[in-house]
Amino acid sequence: MLTIVSLNLNGIRSAASKGVFTWLDETRADVVCLQELKAQASDLSPTMQAPDGYHGNFHCAEKKGYSGVGIYSGRKPERIVEGIGDAEFDAEGRYLRADFANLSVISVYLPSGSSSPERQEAKFRFMEKFFPLLAGLRQEGREIVICGDWNIAHHPIDLKNWRGNQKNSGFLPEERDWLTRVFAEQGWIDVYRRLYPEASGEAYTWWSNRGQARANNVGWRIDYQIASPGIAAKALRASVFKDRRFSDHAPLTVDYDWQI
Repeated sequence: MLTIVSLNLNGIRSAASKGVFTWLDETRADVVCLQELKAQASDLSPTMQAPDGYHGNFHCAEKKGYSGVGIYSGRKPERIVEGIGDAEFDAEGRYLRADFANLSVISVYLPSGSSSPERQEAKFRFMEKFFPLLAGLRQEGREIVICGDWNIAHHPIDLKNWRGNQKNSGFLPEERDWLTRVFAEQGWIDVYRRLYPEASGEAYTWWSNRGQARANNVGWRIDYQIASPGIAAKALRASVFKDRRFSDHAPLTVDYDWQI
């Protein structure tokens, strides 16, 4: 069995202080995809760089305390690819790919557009550039799992207050249509939805820090494992871990009938 975890840390140092590395040691996932490190390579302690039993690889943002992605893996990757080949977004540390013998695992962090109209336009630019890259990945003929914070809730079932968020970043019609095209035109599979087509509140992976959003489960499902059809068909189970809080996101874990 192959266990893959995706987790937006909202700061690796903050998550470490909340016990995320103890949880990882207990979980013993084969591959762990991280987003929003909010740290430079020089900020990472030895445990953060390579927890016991793991190889660590990172694509940090140039701006301090911002963005950044990483991948921990029990097996050392045969190849690492940093960035999507675009200077604007590669400076923000949003894409990291690890190749193993018969599988590629990618950690991705799409921009959020919630802070300003300018950031929403940046999000749209990223989506425009990322779409052909996704198409190219499908054409490689490899099995691929893309983990990450996509910052898009796809359908009304994927967030609590969908009616009130139709004009807000993360649930805009343009964003949702784009994600539909990723699935319908390119053949990528939303692994969690394949396993649990009707799941709602138990599927949420992010909650606002405002009010009592998490306590009341007023959440969004914006973290995904999106996979090529071959390995997606081998997904056995998926879960969102909510027993402990490491971040404003919760870890998404999928077990696959697969070996690397």
